[in-house]
Amino acid sequence: MGKLEQEAAAHRGEEHDPHSGLGTRLNWLRAGVLGANDGIVSVAGLVVGVAGATTDSFVILTAGVAGLVAGALSMAGGEYVSVSTQRDTERAMLRLEKQELTTMPEAEERELAEIYEKKGLSRELAMQVAREFSEKDALRAHAEAELRIDPDELTSPWQAAWASLVAFSVGALLPLLAIALPPVSVRVWACALAVVLGLALTGLISAKLGSAGPVRAIARNVGVGSLTMLVTYYVGLLFGVTLG
Repeated sequence: MGKLEQEAAAHRGEEHDPHSGLGTRLNWLRAGVLGANDGIVSVAGLVVGVAGATTDSFVILTAGVAGLVAGALSMAGGEYVSVSTQRDTERAMLRLEKQELTTMPEAEERELAEIYEKKGLSRELAMQVAREFSEKDALRAHAEAELRIDPDELTSPWQAAWASLVAFSVGALLPLLAIALPPVSVRVWACALAVVLGLALTGLISAKLGSAGPVRAIARNVGVGSLTMLVTYYVGLLFGVTLG
């Protein structure tokens, strides 16, 4: 790669470095943490609520498993639809860009040069860079500089769906096992303790990923989860007393 292309690649973010793709990986990890967090809170609220209404372990376990399956499939389906829409949009934008490059290549090259100029290149150098990148791969140059899209790495709806399904299921297993395994007399407290620890961990991880203070993130996570369990437990207790 020549000196000119090295300078231009630095402006486009194409220079090879060990952090390439780090942002994408962090986004997937953050989505996984959030999915696990949803699984913990949703199923914890469900099983604790049912435990407030009945002491029947089979009923509680059945409700928890049903909540895990329904929640995981719902998360996966929602993610698949959402990411499919995003992928369709990206493909449509690429098709439009390809058509514009075919019908008005000179105007598109000037547009690309203006983008590089706004990023700090001189006008003359921006024009030269745009011309060289256009000759090499015009669609890629426009996709990355103008649309912020890598044509070779479009979002995958199936990957997103599976990631959401697995993350939710892993999170949901925590309250499900915590309420199913201990003795009846302590299972609600055991579940509550497990959920608090799980939410504290996901809060800590999400704070680290977002470079935020961990105390507030952990307090927010634990507070929401605790409130959910408290409300659903007393709702279950109310219905249990009424039915009894």
